[in-house]
Amino acid sequence: MQDEIVSPYKGTLKELLVDERRAEELRAEFVELPSWDLTLRQVWDLELLLNGAFSPLEGFLTRGDYEGVVKRMRLQDGTLWPIPIVLDVPFEFADKLSKGDRVVLRHPEGLPLAVLTVEAVWEPDRLEEARLVYGTDDEAHPGVFRLLHETHPVYVGGRVEGLELPPHHTFKPLRHTPRQLRALFRQRGWTRVVGFQTRNPMHRAHVELTRRAMEEAQGALLIHPAVGRTSPYDLDYFTRVRCYQAVLKQYPQDRVQLSLLPLAMRMAGPREALWHAIIRRNYGCTHFIVGRDHAGPRRPDGTPFYEPYAAQELAKKHEEELGVQILAYEEMVYVAGQRRYVFRSEVPEGAQVLTLSGTELRRRLRRGEPLPDWFTYPEVVRELKRAYPPPAEQGFTIFLTGLSGAGKSTIAGVLFAKLMELGTRPVTLLDGDIVRRYLSQELGFTRKDREMNVRRVGFVAAEITKNGGIAICALIAPYRSVRREVRELVSQYGGFVEVYVATPLEVCEKRDRKGLYAKARAGLIKHFTGIDDPYEPPEAPEVIVDTTELTPEEAAQRVLSYLAKQGYLPAADGVDVCSSTG
Repeated sequence: MQDEIVSPYKGTLKELLVDERRAEELRAEFVELPSWDLTLRQVWDLELLLNGAFSPLEGFLTRGDYEGVVKRMRLQDGTLWPIPIVLDVPFEFADKLSKGDRVVLRHPEGLPLAVLTVEAVWEPDRLEEARLVYGTDDEAHPGVFRLLHETHPVYVGGRVEGLELPPHHTFKPLRHTPRQLRALFRQRGWTRVVGFQTRNPMHRAHVELTRRAMEEAQGALLIHPAVGRTSPYDLDYFTRVRCYQAVLKQYPQDRVQLSLLPLAMRMAGPREALWHAIIRRNYGCTHFIVGRDHAGPRRPDGTPFYEPYAAQELAKKHEEELGVQILAYEEMVYVAGQRRYVFRSEVPEGAQVLTLSGTELRRRLRRGEPLPDWFTYPEVVRELKRAYPPPAEQGFTIFLTGLSGAGKSTIAGVLFAKLMELGTRPVTLLDGDIVRRYLSQELGFTRKDREMNVRRVGFVAAEITKNGGIAICALIAPYRSVRREVRELVSQYGGFVEVYVATPLEVCEKRDRKGLYAKARAGLIKHFTGIDDPYEPPEAPEVIVDTTELTPEEAAQRVLSYLAKQGYLPAADGVDVCSSTG
């Protein structure tokens, strides 16, 4: 049975966890039911369905609700809901399902969390979904990329009956369900609560903005960071939470609460702002801050995907229906002469304004450069330094990609020897042939199998990087999308250097030491890259080398020079700092 709680805030909270009697009935059916192992994003979505944060949803969207949400931001009954919450599965699994079937939804560790009663199974137009939900089909947008490349092709919709919430082993005192936060607010006598969404550490500008919001609302503050999947290259949530804890002392202790939200963000800009407001309403907030470019990603050239105040305009338009008062604020800047933060419109004429962009912040952190006192707090700096040691102390991955015969393995061997000689870190060589022998022996050469092989190598490289080592990967890795996945995975933990070994096909084919190209030309080998399967060259590799013009030693030296220039290696001991290509 759904537990419906009418709160003092607008909207009804719908929790989807069943009572113990119903749970036992469902568990008795497990032997006969198919199971689906949830992806991490699906686990986060399911948790917020079960605990009522996604109220009024009663499960994963059916086709009619999905189409209404995508096209009109509304469920079939007219309720405002801007983001599709769907269970995506591969064709092989979907082909076994029919309307009325039950499916056990399991945590990746095997724990049964819920049972889904299938109401609809369909293949969506994901390109249309991208254009309508994200306003673009540009794969530079992280939400679009995930939708088109990391989402299964079939959606399954239906009502969900929850058995238990997903387990959490970190920061347990900071995790609350909507019911728990509402009860906490009532206990403290908080009738006006400002919700603050964040996916980044909080600095002086954020604290000043939230203080102003508390003053305007005459209420308390809920710092409610997303700790599910956020945007690529964001700081890990362990470090972020420690940063949030460090800034709590900047507020009156009886008027602030930190709580972690297990939300998988979509980075959908204006629609995401609406979604965040609905979620915070369900958690008991009466006010919600929508800042400049809310949940808006940027293109590789730094330009935003959305207009700076588009999210505020859309949220304000639906404010009454949302049941939450939207606090829309402009950018805050530091006025040096006054030694304080103000809204940009409040800056006195001729005053010196100081700002630090997110890009510049990440660059300084990656390079181990200091952060100015006017920007952040010493306690936050200490946590960030723990997460971003100087480049010379970070692990990193060198990822060589190119056609068969381009020279990747030979260059990788030279790099391995040189880096072992330097002895600054442990070095691991992940060559394509070795990986196929020991990690991916069962995989073929279809696109699906090739991508799985690269993902496995990426996972190992990320673990090596995370633990301060050097991973050298030498793979054909012909597809841009999976190379991007690996870059995003590894970059969470350290450096990632993509090396495009751009030796032309005709040169590779002439070398053909293993006779592979000849067999491919004769039709004896299928799905051979460069012959009957495409190779997609990298768009922005850190280093480009061509072994038509360079010896393996010269090519390796260019990579080493790049690493030294970026601070990963000392500019000595035989590593010559010179300009690298790319």
